[in-house]
Amino acid sequence: MRDRRPGVSVRLRLTASYAAVVVVVGTLVLAVVWLFLLRYVPVGNLSSEYGHAPDRNDLVRAFVPPAAAMLVALLVGGLLGGWWLAGRMLAPLARLTRATQAIASGALDHRVDLPGRRDEFRTLADSFDGMVDRLAAQVVEQQRFAANASHELRTPLATTRALLDVAARTPDRDPSELVARLRSVNDRAVALTESLLLLARSGAHVPDGAVVDLALFAEEAIEDALDGAAARGVRLRHDVATAPVRGSASLLQQLLTNLVQNAVRHNVGDGQGGWVLVRTGTTNGTVRVEVENSGPVVPDDVVATLTEPFQRGSGRRHDDDAGVGLGLAIVDRIVSSHGGVLTIRARADGGLSVTVVFAAVP
Repeated sequence: MRDRRPGVSVRLRLTASYAAVVVVVGTLVLAVVWLFLLRYVPVGNLSSEYGHAPDRNDLVRAFVPPAAAMLVALLVGGLLGGWWLAGRMLAPLARLTRATQAIASGALDHRVDLPGRRDEFRTLADSFDGMVDRLAAQVVEQQRFAANASHELRTPLATTRALLDVAARTPDRDPSELVARLRSVNDRAVALTESLLLLARSGAHVPDGAVVDLALFAEEAIEDALDGAAARGVRLRHDVATAPVRGSASLLQQLLTNLVQNAVRHNVGDGQGGWVLVRTGTTNGTVRVEVENSGPVVPDDVVATLTEPFQRGSGRRHDDDAGVGLGLAIVDRIVSSHGGVLTIRARADGGLSVTVVFAAVP
Protein backbone atom coordinates (compact mmCIF):
# COMPACT_ATOMS: atom_id res chain seq x y z
CA MET A 1 0.00 0.00 0.00
CA ARG A 2 1.33 3.41 -0.93
CA ASP A 3 2.19 5.79 1.92
CA ARG A 4 -0.11 8.81 1.65
CA ARG A 5 1.49 10.80 4.47
CA PRO A 6 2.92 14.18 3.43
CA GLY A 7 6.69 14.17 3.11
CA VAL A 8 9.47 16.73 3.00
CA SER A 9 9.43 18.73 -0.21
CA VAL A 10 12.05 18.11 -2.86
CA ARG A 11 13.12 21.76 -2.71
CA LEU A 12 13.78 21.54 1.02
CA ARG A 13 15.72 18.32 0.59
CA LEU A 14 17.83 19.82 -2.19
CA THR A 15 18.45 22.91 -0.03
CA ALA A 16 19.61 20.76 2.87
CA SER A 17 21.84 18.80 0.50
CA TYR A 18 23.44 21.96 -0.90
CA ALA A 19 24.01 23.38 2.59
CA ALA A 20 25.44 20.08 3.82
CA VAL A 21 27.87 19.93 0.91
CA VAL A 22 29.04 23.52 1.56
CA VAL A 23 29.57 22.89 5.29
CA VAL A 24 31.35 19.60 4.71
CA VAL A 25 33.68 21.17 2.15
CA GLY A 26 34.41 24.10 4.51
CA THR A 27 35.11 21.71 7.37
CA LEU A 28 37.48 19.70 5.21
CA VAL A 29 39.36 22.88 4.24
CA LEU A 30 39.77 23.85 7.90
CA ALA A 31 40.84 20.32 8.74
CA VAL A 32 43.51 20.48 6.04
CA VAL A 33 44.76 23.77 7.51
CA TRP A 34 44.94 22.16 10.94
CA LEU A 35 46.66 18.99 9.80
CA PHE A 36 49.20 20.48 7.44
CA LEU A 37 49.92 23.81 9.13
CA LEU A 38 49.06 24.12 12.80
CA ARG A 39 50.35 20.75 13.83
CA TYR A 40 53.86 21.77 12.81
CA VAL A 41 53.76 24.74 15.20
CA PRO A 42 55.30 23.69 18.56
CA VAL A 43 53.54 24.05 21.88
CA GLY A 44 55.18 26.00 24.72
CA ASN A 45 57.09 29.21 25.38
CA LEU A 46 58.60 30.36 22.12
CA SER A 47 60.14 33.54 23.59
CA SER A 48 63.42 34.60 22.11
CA GLU A 49 65.66 37.58 21.97
CA TYR A 50 63.17 39.09 19.58
CA GLY A 51 60.24 38.80 22.00
CA HIS A 52 57.35 36.37 22.53
CA ALA A 53 56.39 34.19 19.52
CA PRO A 54 52.89 32.63 19.33
CA ASP A 55 52.77 28.86 19.83
CA ARG A 56 50.13 26.38 18.70
CA ASN A 57 47.72 27.26 21.50
CA ASP A 58 47.90 30.92 20.61
CA LEU A 59 47.18 30.12 16.98
CA VAL A 60 44.26 27.83 17.92
CA ARG A 61 42.71 30.53 20.08
CA ALA A 62 43.05 32.95 17.23
CA PHE A 63 41.94 30.49 14.51
CA VAL A 64 38.95 28.69 16.02
CA PRO A 65 36.51 31.63 16.52
CA PRO A 66 36.77 32.98 12.98
CA ALA A 67 36.72 29.41 11.63
CA ALA A 68 33.52 28.69 13.55
CA ALA A 69 32.01 31.95 12.33
CA MET A 70 32.99 31.00 8.80
CA LEU A 71 31.26 27.63 9.13
CA VAL A 72 28.10 29.33 10.37
CA ALA A 73 28.28 31.77 7.46
CA LEU A 74 28.77 28.86 5.05
CA LEU A 75 25.75 27.09 6.55
CA VAL A 76 23.53 30.16 6.22
CA GLY A 77 24.84 30.89 2.72
CA GLY A 78 24.37 27.27 1.73
CA LEU A 79 20.78 27.28 2.94
CA LEU A 80 19.88 30.55 1.23
CA GLY A 81 21.77 29.79 -1.96
CA GLY A 82 20.52 26.21 -1.98
CA TRP A 83 16.91 27.33 -1.59
CA TRP A 84 17.29 29.73 -4.50
CA LEU A 85 19.12 27.24 -6.72
CA ALA A 86 16.62 24.49 -5.90
CA GLY A 87 13.78 26.80 -6.85
CA ARG A 88 15.43 27.60 -10.17
CA MET A 89 16.12 23.94 -10.90
CA LEU A 90 12.61 22.81 -9.96
CA ALA A 91 10.78 25.61 -11.79
CA PRO A 92 10.20 23.43 -14.89
CA LEU A 93 8.71 20.70 -12.69
CA ALA A 94 6.42 23.25 -11.06
CA ARG A 95 5.31 24.37 -14.52
CA LEU A 96 4.75 20.76 -15.51
CA THR A 97 2.72 20.17 -12.33
CA ARG A 98 0.47 23.14 -13.06
CA ALA A 99 -0.07 21.90 -16.59
CA THR A 100 -0.90 18.41 -15.32
CA GLN A 101 -3.45 19.83 -12.88
CA ALA A 102 -5.03 21.96 -15.60
CA ILE A 103 -5.28 19.01 -17.98
CA ALA A 104 -6.66 16.78 -15.22
CA SER A 105 -9.42 19.34 -14.69
CA GLY A 106 -10.42 19.02 -18.34
CA ALA A 107 -8.37 21.74 -20.08
CA LEU A 108 -6.96 19.52 -22.81
CA ASP A 109 -5.83 22.59 -24.77
CA HIS A 110 -3.28 23.49 -22.06
CA ARG A 111 0.40 22.76 -22.81
CA VAL A 112 3.66 23.09 -20.86
CA ASP A 113 5.47 24.73 -23.79
CA LEU A 114 8.74 24.94 -21.84
CA PRO A 115 11.16 27.52 -23.32
CA GLY A 116 14.93 27.32 -23.45
CA ARG A 117 17.44 24.88 -24.86
CA ARG A 118 16.77 21.18 -24.97
CA ASP A 119 17.75 19.41 -21.75
CA GLU A 120 16.21 16.71 -19.57
CA PHE A 121 13.36 18.97 -18.41
CA ARG A 122 12.68 20.26 -21.93
CA THR A 123 12.61 16.69 -23.26
CA LEU A 124 10.17 15.69 -20.52
CA ALA A 125 7.94 18.69 -21.20
CA ASP A 126 7.93 18.09 -24.97
CA SER A 127 7.09 14.41 -24.43
CA PHE A 128 4.27 15.44 -22.10
CA ASP A 129 2.90 17.93 -24.64
CA GLY A 130 3.04 15.27 -27.36
CA MET A 131 1.16 12.84 -25.14
CA VAL A 132 -1.53 15.45 -24.45
CA ASP A 133 -1.80 16.22 -28.18
CA ARG A 134 -2.50 12.56 -28.89
CA LEU A 135 -4.91 12.33 -25.96
CA ALA A 136 -6.83 15.41 -27.08
CA ALA A 137 -7.05 14.10 -30.63
CA GLN A 138 -8.35 10.75 -29.39
CA VAL A 139 -10.92 12.43 -27.15
CA VAL A 140 -12.18 14.57 -30.04
CA GLU A 141 -12.30 11.54 -32.30
CA GLN A 142 -14.16 9.48 -29.71
CA GLN A 143 -16.67 12.25 -29.12
CA ARG A 144 -17.31 12.61 -32.83
CA PHE A 145 -17.44 8.85 -33.25
CA ALA A 146 -19.91 8.47 -30.37
CA ALA A 147 -22.13 11.18 -31.84
CA ASN A 148 -22.06 9.57 -35.29
CA ALA A 149 -22.63 6.10 -33.85
CA SER A 150 -25.61 7.32 -31.84
CA HIS A 151 -27.07 8.89 -34.96
CA GLU A 152 -26.54 5.76 -37.04
CA LEU A 153 -27.92 3.39 -34.39
CA ARG A 154 -31.00 5.59 -33.94
CA THR A 155 -32.01 4.99 -37.56
CA PRO A 156 -32.64 1.19 -37.38
CA LEU A 157 -34.26 1.57 -33.97
CA ALA A 158 -36.62 4.26 -35.25
CA THR A 159 -37.38 2.15 -38.31
CA THR A 160 -38.19 -0.84 -36.12
CA ARG A 161 -40.51 1.23 -33.96
CA ALA A 162 -42.28 2.65 -37.01
CA LEU A 163 -42.82 -0.84 -38.41
CA LEU A 164 -44.24 -2.03 -35.11
CA ASP A 165 -46.55 1.01 -34.91
CA VAL A 166 -47.84 0.26 -38.40
CA ALA A 167 -48.38 -3.38 -37.46
CA ALA A 168 -50.29 -2.32 -34.33
CA ARG A 169 -52.60 -0.07 -36.36
CA THR A 170 -53.25 -2.76 -39.03
CA PRO A 171 -53.61 -6.05 -37.16
CA ASP A 172 -55.12 -7.79 -40.21
CA ARG A 173 -52.03 -7.18 -42.32
CA ASP A 174 -49.93 -10.18 -43.39
CA PRO A 175 -47.11 -10.41 -40.79
CA SER A 176 -44.65 -12.09 -43.17
CA GLU A 177 -43.76 -8.77 -44.83
CA LEU A 178 -43.31 -7.14 -41.42
CA VAL A 179 -41.08 -9.99 -40.24
CA ALA A 180 -38.96 -9.75 -43.36
CA ARG A 181 -38.46 -6.01 -43.00
CA LEU A 182 -37.76 -6.33 -39.27
CA ARG A 183 -35.22 -9.04 -40.02
CA SER A 184 -33.51 -6.77 -42.57
CA VAL A 185 -33.40 -3.84 -40.15
CA ASN A 186 -32.12 -6.08 -37.37
CA ASP A 187 -29.40 -7.51 -39.61
CA ARG A 188 -28.30 -3.99 -40.43
CA ALA A 189 -28.17 -3.03 -36.73
CA VAL A 190 -26.17 -6.17 -35.90
CA ALA A 191 -23.73 -5.45 -38.74
CA LEU A 192 -23.31 -1.89 -37.53
CA THR A 193 -22.68 -3.02 -33.94
CA GLU A 194 -20.11 -5.59 -35.03
CA SER A 195 -18.39 -2.98 -37.17
CA LEU A 196 -18.28 -0.56 -34.26
CA LEU A 197 -16.69 -3.20 -32.04
CA LEU A 198 -14.14 -4.07 -34.71
CA LEU A 199 -13.34 -0.40 -35.26
CA ALA A 200 -12.75 0.10 -31.53
CA ARG A 201 -10.62 -3.04 -31.37
CA SER A 202 -8.42 -1.98 -34.27
CA GLY A 203 -7.81 1.51 -32.89
CA ALA A 204 -4.76 0.61 -30.78
CA HIS A 205 -1.36 -0.60 -31.87
CA VAL A 206 -1.35 -4.34 -32.49
CA PRO A 207 1.59 -6.17 -30.89
CA ASP A 208 3.73 -8.44 -33.01
CA GLY A 209 1.73 -11.49 -33.96
CA ALA A 210 2.17 -14.41 -36.29
CA VAL A 211 3.41 -14.16 -39.86
CA VAL A 212 0.44 -14.43 -42.24
CA ASP A 213 0.11 -14.36 -46.01
CA LEU A 214 -2.25 -11.68 -47.28
CA ALA A 215 -2.59 -13.57 -50.57
CA LEU A 216 -4.57 -16.28 -48.78
CA PHE A 217 -6.83 -13.69 -47.16
CA ALA A 218 -7.36 -12.05 -50.55
CA GLU A 219 -8.46 -15.35 -52.09
CA GLU A 220 -10.84 -16.00 -49.19
CA ALA A 221 -12.30 -12.50 -49.47
CA ILE A 222 -12.86 -12.95 -53.20
CA GLU A 223 -14.52 -16.31 -52.64
CA ASP A 224 -16.82 -14.86 -49.98
CA ALA A 225 -17.83 -12.02 -52.33
CA LEU A 226 -18.62 -14.20 -55.35
CA ASP A 227 -22.36 -14.49 -54.71
CA GLY A 228 -22.82 -10.79 -54.06
CA ALA A 229 -20.76 -9.88 -57.11
CA ALA A 230 -22.75 -12.25 -59.31
CA ALA A 231 -26.00 -10.75 -58.09
CA ARG A 232 -24.79 -7.29 -59.17
CA GLY A 233 -23.19 -8.43 -62.40
CA VAL A 234 -19.72 -7.51 -61.14
CA ARG A 235 -16.77 -9.55 -62.40
CA LEU A 236 -14.04 -10.41 -59.88
CA ARG A 237 -10.44 -10.70 -61.04
CA HIS A 238 -7.31 -11.30 -59.03
CA ASP A 239 -3.56 -11.42 -59.45
CA VAL A 240 -2.26 -12.53 -56.06
CA ALA A 241 1.29 -13.43 -55.09
CA THR A 242 2.80 -14.27 -51.71
CA ALA A 243 2.59 -11.26 -49.36
CA PRO A 244 3.87 -12.15 -45.86
CA VAL A 245 3.31 -9.68 -43.02
CA ARG A 246 3.34 -9.90 -39.24
CA GLY A 247 0.23 -8.99 -37.29
CA SER A 248 -3.25 -10.00 -36.19
CA ALA A 249 -4.66 -12.63 -38.53
CA SER A 250 -8.29 -11.77 -37.75
CA LEU A 251 -7.83 -8.04 -38.31
CA LEU A 252 -5.83 -8.49 -41.51
CA GLN A 253 -8.44 -10.90 -42.84
CA GLN A 254 -11.12 -8.34 -42.05
CA LEU A 255 -9.06 -5.73 -43.91
CA LEU A 256 -9.14 -7.75 -47.14
CA THR A 257 -12.81 -8.63 -46.65
CA ASN A 258 -13.78 -4.98 -46.23
CA LEU A 259 -11.77 -3.86 -49.25
CA VAL A 260 -13.30 -6.46 -51.57
CA GLN A 261 -16.85 -6.03 -50.27
CA ASN A 262 -16.58 -2.25 -50.49
CA ALA A 263 -15.36 -2.54 -54.10
CA VAL A 264 -18.28 -4.85 -54.98
CA ARG A 265 -20.90 -2.81 -53.16
CA HIS A 266 -19.95 0.59 -54.57
CA ASN A 267 -19.75 -0.43 -58.20
CA VAL A 268 -21.77 0.18 -61.34
CA GLY A 269 -25.26 -1.19 -61.72
CA ASP A 270 -26.36 -4.50 -63.18
CA GLY A 271 -25.39 -5.19 -66.76
CA GLN A 272 -22.93 -2.28 -66.97
CA GLY A 273 -19.74 -4.33 -66.97
CA GLY A 274 -18.66 -3.77 -63.41
CA TRP A 275 -15.37 -5.28 -62.29
CA VAL A 276 -13.07 -5.60 -59.29
CA LEU A 277 -9.32 -6.33 -59.49
CA VAL A 278 -7.35 -7.54 -56.45
CA ARG A 279 -3.55 -7.71 -56.44
CA THR A 280 -1.07 -8.74 -53.73
CA GLY A 281 2.69 -9.03 -53.85
CA THR A 282 6.06 -8.03 -52.44
CA THR A 283 8.32 -5.36 -53.94
CA ASN A 284 11.45 -3.70 -52.53
CA GLY A 285 10.94 -5.03 -49.01
CA THR A 286 7.29 -3.99 -48.79
CA VAL A 287 4.01 -5.86 -49.13
CA ARG A 288 1.38 -4.24 -51.34
CA VAL A 289 -2.34 -4.92 -51.54
CA GLU A 290 -4.20 -3.17 -54.37
CA VAL A 291 -7.95 -3.26 -54.92
CA GLU A 292 -9.39 -1.42 -57.92
CA ASN A 293 -12.99 -1.27 -58.98
CA SER A 294 -15.23 0.35 -61.52
CA GLY A 295 -18.04 2.57 -60.38
CA PRO A 296 -19.30 6.13 -60.39
CA VAL A 297 -16.83 8.99 -60.50
CA VAL A 298 -15.85 10.01 -56.96
CA PRO A 299 -14.84 13.66 -56.43
CA ASP A 300 -11.50 14.29 -54.77
CA ASP A 301 -13.09 16.05 -51.81
CA VAL A 302 -15.21 12.96 -51.16
CA VAL A 303 -12.17 10.65 -51.40
CA ALA A 304 -10.53 12.58 -48.55
CA THR A 305 -13.45 11.71 -46.24
CA LEU A 306 -13.88 8.02 -47.09
CA THR A 307 -11.79 6.80 -44.12
CA GLU A 308 -13.97 8.71 -41.67
CA PRO A 309 -16.65 6.67 -39.89
CA PHE A 310 -20.12 6.57 -41.51
CA GLN A 311 -18.98 8.14 -44.79
CA ARG A 312 -20.29 6.58 -48.01
CA GLY A 313 -18.76 7.54 -51.31
CA SER A 314 -21.86 6.64 -53.26
CA GLY A 315 -24.08 8.87 -51.16
CA ARG A 316 -26.61 6.07 -50.51
CA ARG A 317 -27.50 6.38 -46.86
CA HIS A 318 -30.72 4.40 -46.65
CA ASP A 319 -30.21 1.63 -49.15
CA ASP A 320 -30.34 -1.68 -47.31
CA ASP A 321 -27.29 -2.83 -49.19
CA ALA A 322 -25.28 0.37 -48.88
CA GLY A 323 -23.36 -0.83 -45.85
CA VAL A 324 -22.92 1.00 -42.59
CA GLY A 325 -20.25 3.44 -43.74
CA LEU A 326 -17.47 1.84 -41.69
CA GLY A 327 -15.70 -0.34 -44.26
CA LEU A 328 -12.83 1.96 -45.17
CA ALA A 329 -12.75 3.48 -41.68
CA ILE A 330 -12.04 0.02 -40.28
CA VAL A 331 -9.45 -0.58 -43.00
CA ASP A 332 -7.71 2.67 -42.07
CA ARG A 333 -7.62 1.71 -38.37
CA ILE A 334 -6.28 -1.77 -39.10
CA VAL A 335 -3.59 -0.43 -41.42
CA SER A 336 -2.51 2.18 -38.86
CA SER A 337 -2.41 -0.35 -36.02
CA HIS A 338 -0.05 -2.52 -38.11
CA GLY A 339 2.23 0.36 -39.08
CA GLY A 340 1.11 0.39 -42.71
CA VAL A 341 0.13 3.12 -45.17
CA LEU A 342 -3.29 3.40 -46.83
CA THR A 343 -3.73 5.33 -50.09
CA ILE A 344 -7.12 5.92 -51.74
CA ARG A 345 -7.25 7.39 -55.22
CA ALA A 346 -10.22 8.15 -57.44
CA ARG A 347 -9.96 6.61 -60.92
CA ALA A 348 -10.48 9.00 -63.80
CA ASP A 349 -13.12 6.79 -65.45
CA GLY A 350 -14.94 6.02 -62.19
CA GLY A 351 -14.41 3.90 -59.13
CA LEU A 352 -11.53 3.77 -56.69
CA SER A 353 -8.00 2.46 -56.45
CA VAL A 354 -7.06 1.48 -52.88
CA THR A 355 -3.45 0.58 -52.01
CA VAL A 356 -2.18 -0.74 -48.69
CA VAL A 357 1.57 -1.01 -48.00
CA PHE A 358 3.11 -2.97 -45.11
CA ALA A 359 6.67 -3.82 -44.18
CA ALA A 360 7.48 -7.29 -45.51
CA VAL A 361 8.87 -10.13 -43.40
CA PRO A 362 10.86 -13.13 -44.60
